[in-house]
Amino acid sequence: MTWQHRGQQRPPFAIEPRADQESVWDYPRPPRLEPDRRLVEVRAGARLIARTRAAYRVLETASPPTFYLPRTDVRMDLLRPVGGTSLCEWKGRASYYDVDAGDRLIARAAWTYEDPAAAFAEIAGFISFYPGRVDCYVDGRRVRSQAGGFYGGWVTDEIVGPFKGEPGTWSW
Repeated sequence: MTWQHRGQQRPPFAIEPRADQESVWDYPRPPRLEPDRRLVEVRAGARLIARTRAAYRVLETASPPTFYLPRTDVRMDLLRPVGGTSLCEWKGRASYYDVDAGDRLIARAAWTYEDPAAAFAEIAGFISFYPGRVDCYVDGRRVRSQAGGFYGGWVTDEIVGPFKGEPGTWSW
């Protein structure tokens, strides 16, 4: 039997958050945007790719937040557009970038929504990064990547799951 979130209570398998934590099972569906003024940095080895205090988080049931950074705070000269797009039912069509790490290109490590759906207009042109492909930090703490390879969630210590993308979660 598959559990379906109805926005009313966490499922019985959800981790109970401490007072200083958030449960991804309390996030909404459809997702929402939330400004985040903590220091967010993205690195490829020693190379600083982005640094901002003007990020947005996308909060969606069962997934760790995805951080989006304003283009003005990203070294766009180190991003190389690549072919192919994907479609998010909530945000719209995403396009991708390789990241120039100096000694190598990191394939499809970043993405953007140039013309997102109206509910996500505030992140039009903002850039997000896969923390499993580049090093991402929130207030100096290294971010862990969401399992599964497809999702771009940023797992930080204040977020508890379990998270979509882990084994057995495809139906979430």
